[in-house]
Amino acid sequence: MSPKPGPPITKHFASLPDPRTGNAIRYLFGDILVIALCATICGADGWVEVEAWGNAKRPWLEQFLELPNGIPSHDTFGRVFARIDPNEFERCFLGWIRAVAKRTQRQIVSIDGKKLRRSHNRPRGKRAIEMVSAWASANRLVFGQVQVGDRSTAVSAIPKLLQVLELTGCIVTLDAEGCQTKIAKRIVERGGDYQLAVKENQGQLYQDMKDLLTGCAEVAFRQVPHDYAKQINKGHGRIEIREGWTLSDPEYLAYLYHGTMWKGLRTLVMVRAERRLGTQRSIETRYYISSLDGNAKAALRVARGHWSIENSLHWVLDIAFREDESRVR
Repeated sequence: MSPKPGPPITKHFASLPDPRTGNAIRYLFGDILVIALCATICGADGWVEVEAWGNAKRPWLEQFLELPNGIPSHDTFGRVFARIDPNEFERCFLGWIRAVAKRTQRQIVSIDGKKLRRSHNRPRGKRAIEMVSAWASANRLVFGQVQVGDRSTAVSAIPKLLQVLELTGCIVTLDAEGCQTKIAKRIVERGGDYQLAVKENQGQLYQDMKDLLTGCAEVAFRQVPHDYAKQINKGHGRIEIREGWTLSDPEYLAYLYHGTMWKGLRTLVMVRAERRLGTQRSIETRYYISSLDGNAKAALRVARGHWSIENSLHWVLDIAFREDESRVR
């Protein structure tokens, strides 16, 4: 009988070295990987749950896996994954993700860091693990992830993450921490565009943008070359109104302190977000620098799209996967 062809996922992990040695190998390495990955996607939390999921789905798994000795035990899953080279696994995993991710026009790739709150070990002086992730909002996939070093910050980890991403035609968004000239330069060199949040951490740049755009707003942008867009969203008893203004005239860009240091800079963006809940109202104004053209509607879409990494990734990791409760160090 010819062997079963196996699911497409196995070809992406075919080059991953099997860490086991000797003749007492009862289970196929590819079977172990596929079961563990599928179980994790379905919500299994721990090797006991992976084994339970495998037994529950065995008739389905037998359609494309060999399973010569049935479903491996939870101890087997644990031993195998404890010995797999994490760098090699990441390489194969990213290859699989890139293969299943369909590139969409002007894909938004949001980059942000997240701490694993309970991974610290104070008696040993070990701080909590912090990971920086690249989230593709349209595909709802993590395209890449790096760990922040023990003696460094997310700012130093972001360029390393950008180096392994295929960014051609993508729009990279970062919060204020990632608003750095070297990061903007790396994004452009990788073939992408950027829209970076500007806050007080960029003292003079922030003040210049605030003074310029506030002054333009005071005269309702009359005689100021600009673009404008407005969005209104209703739901859950609240109304959210977002307005966006963009300036792309070189004269205004030249007004910025060290504006020429930002590689590819083409547009200044101001977003005013108003939230109404009953009789309560709150208004927040945000500023961005961007390498995109001055389309205000697109700038609003990108500004809102950045928060997908919080709602669709970080929130899911905490609520569904209980990441912050894990004591794994």
